[in-house]
Amino acid sequence: MRTKSLKKNKINVITLGCSKNVYDSEVLMGQLKASGKDVVHEEEGNIVVINTCGFIKNAKEESVNTILEFMQKKEEGEVDKVFVTGCLSERYKPDLQKEIPNVDQYFGTTELPSLLKALGADYRHELIGERLTTTPKNYAYLKIAEGCDRPCSFCAIPLMRGKHKSTPIEHLVTEAEKLAANGVKELILIAQDLTYYGLDLYKKRNLAELLENLVKVEGIEWIRLHYAFPTGFPMDVLEIMNREPKICNYMDIPLQHISDSILKSMRRGTTKEKTTKLLKEFRATVPNMTIRTTLIVGYPGETEEDYQVLKEWVKEMRFERLGCFTYSHEENTHAFNLVDDVPQEVKQNRANEIMEIQSQISWELNQGKIGEELKVIIDRKEGNYFVGRTEFDSPDVDNEVLIDATKTYVKTGEFTTVKITEAEDFDLYGEVV
Repeated sequence: MRTKSLKKNKINVITLGCSKNVYDSEVLMGQLKASGKDVVHEEEGNIVVINTCGFIKNAKEESVNTILEFMQKKEEGEVDKVFVTGCLSERYKPDLQKEIPNVDQYFGTTELPSLLKALGADYRHELIGERLTTTPKNYAYLKIAEGCDRPCSFCAIPLMRGKHKSTPIEHLVTEAEKLAANGVKELILIAQDLTYYGLDLYKKRNLAELLENLVKVEGIEWIRLHYAFPTGFPMDVLEIMNREPKICNYMDIPLQHISDSILKSMRRGTTKEKTTKLLKEFRATVPNMTIRTTLIVGYPGETEEDYQVLKEWVKEMRFERLGCFTYSHEENTHAFNLVDDVPQEVKQNRANEIMEIQSQISWELNQGKIGEELKVIIDRKEGNYFVGRTEFDSPDVDNEVLIDATKTYVKTGEFTTVKITEAEDFDLYGEVV
């Protein structure tokens, strides 16, 4: 027989998926705390909120498995209530309600007030920028817009997040000031599409003006740009990146592919020639910029020739940072009408080969860093090492700098200057200067 748990009402928020979900969970937790609720992140609690991801097959599987795991705990009396929110819930609510009916309630991505009400809390509009951050204290994500207006054939994000909606500059500055007051030194700007920022509010691409305002926030030392779209990129952003030391010489710009026929089918609105020209302009304007990109292999109709074009281009462009994913056939997307005709094994082999090439490029570029003195932020201590990053590296996805903790003490959350002594393909080792 199920026994009611004796724990008082402690709400445990579980976050799956990308940095946008991390941000949403932090806003939810800030709202709950403001209503006097006892809230934790991925710890023990008798009320559970699972913030799901619905982007690609693996992420969806992880979300479903997590829901099932907590339903088991509910059956066994370890938790009392389970609520599900986020992208998977937005996209598949009717299916989930049918398949896993004993979840207490499902909520979509825009139903925060309703979710709070179900948790016995009020939605408070005045809480601009009030969040309970879950990242290390020195950095935080700053979501500058929600949703996406791009028509990319493979992507389900508009189905889950709606149309692009920019957050006003003054709200983002307020939020940045509150984060800085709590010790945050690095802002990581995120959106489904940074390039589009401001078009809806200011009738122009306004990322540069936002940056001009954010660099004035005292206490913020690094501002990093994530998820820029190549088509229509506002070039005035490069000028401010060059001029303002606070803006990291770093750009995350997912390019997805480079074969013209695949780009056209993906509805990316660009060509190999235009993309290559754009990247050359990036390099010419900000000579020491680190460019991170992501690629998709195995898209419907991708021939061996298309793949070879992509592979040779990766060798030619020598990206500092690169991730490669296999295509995931997503229902209700434009590409779902195409035949998913590249065998899974071929997709995986192509992805592995691209990452092998990237690993070699990264190793060669890292060898060039030996002997350099770099400004490093220390994120954490792990085993016998303090682990930090340079301005050219984002958390969780990029290179790390390791400092021997048995020889040197450095304070986590602080900047330090490190001389690089050795380098591997994705890690640098150094000594504090």
